[in-house]
Amino acid sequence: MPRMHRFTLGLTILNLVLLAGLVSSQAATAFGSQQELPVLRGRALEIVDNQGRLRANILVHGPETVNGVTYPETVLFRLIDPNGGPLVKLTVARNGSALGLSDGLSGDGGVQLYARDTGSFVRIVNRSGRIQMLRP
Repeated sequence: MPRMHRFTLGLTILNLVLLAGLVSSQAATAFGSQQELPVLRGRALEIVDNQGRLRANILVHGPETVNGVTYPETVLFRLIDPNGGPLVKLTVARNGSALGLSDGLSGDGGVQLYARDTGSFVRIVNRSGRIQMLRP
C-alpha cells in the first residue's frame, strides 16, 4: 500500500474515532445525564392539557390603574378549569397577598382570603351573590 494511502486511511480512522467520541459524549449528556439545571428562568410559565388548553400559569403582572385605583406589580399563579375559568388564584404583591378559591359556577362565588398591609380579611360569596366578610 503506498505511503499516501496509508496516511489517508490513518487520518480517516482518527477522524472516525474522534467523531464517535464526540457523538457518544453528546448523547450521554442529552439522554443519560442525571444532572439538573440549577434554575428555570422565564417571564411566565404556562401548563397546557392534552388538548392544548391552558390549565395553569405563573406570571408577573405589571402595575396598573383601574377606575382610579393603582395596583402594584403582582406575581399571579392561576389553576384553570377545562372551560378556561380560573378556580384558584394566588397573588403576591408589595402590599400583601391573596388567595381566591372559586366555586366555578358563578362569576365571583367562592372564598377569598386577603392578607394586606391595610388589614386581613376573608370574603365569602355564595351562588346568589350574597357576600359575607370576616375580619379579625
